[in-house]
Amino acid sequence: MNARELQAALRDLPLGGLRFFESIGSTNDEALAWASQKASDLSVVIADEQTSGRGRLGRKWFTPPQTALAFSLILRPTADEIKYPARVTGLGALALADAISTLGLHAQIKWPNDVLLSGKKVAGILVESVWMGDAPDTFVLGMGINVLASSVPPTDQVLFPATSVETESGQRIDRVALLHDVLPSLIAWRPKLGTDEFIKTWESLLAFRGKEIQLTKENEQPLSGELIGLEPDGSLQLKVNNNFLTVQIGEIHLRPSV
Repeated sequence: MNARELQAALRDLPLGGLRFFESIGSTNDEALAWASQKASDLSVVIADEQTSGRGRLGRKWFTPPQTALAFSLILRPTADEIKYPARVTGLGALALADAISTLGLHAQIKWPNDVLLSGKKVAGILVESVWMGDAPDTFVLGMGINVLASSVPPTDQVLFPATSVETESGQRIDRVALLHDVLPSLIAWRPKLGTDEFIKTWESLLAFRGKEIQLTKENEQPLSGELIGLEPDGSLQLKVNNNFLTVQIGEIHLRPSV
């Protein structure tokens, strides 16, 4: 994967710009800096390797060279994205689920921001925003995808079992071709972000839906309940002791109850 190959492969997409790095600390950091320099909507930063990639809550994201996809997309918010900022994470998850469905794979979304194959994590999404007053000026949607088997971190370095697209599909995967499938899917889903179709499709792919799950918050006792679905804003709805509870993005670790 190199800049020339990417430019050729993605030339049919309405991207605002493209920056490629053989190695970088974090594509999100680069995208945030580029956004501050008036980068256009749908500008994308892609790296062959990330040395300081991160997920939610400051966790590290493993991106070795020549094995994974790591990219960040700059979004200048639409009215629906301003109204439903939490749905931007779902936008990335739905795009990836659609893209890998062409390989015969059925993805699930481990709320709020992980994509699973066969119950194992294949991708993580990190959305960061820049606000002007009380409204977002920029979203940066970062995605890390374990494409080849060698991209999967050692088991002692992960908090949740991990896998790769290659492992689950049983076929060699071209990273640039996969990226070309993910980006058009994201662009196609974006105008639907404010619709019932969007939230219902996201909800239909929720991992552990209808099952007992365990929530853990820092310095609090774990809480168990049934995962019901999603609220319109993208929050999670649980049933706990016959009461319905809404959980906001960023508050929990979610696992099936043992």
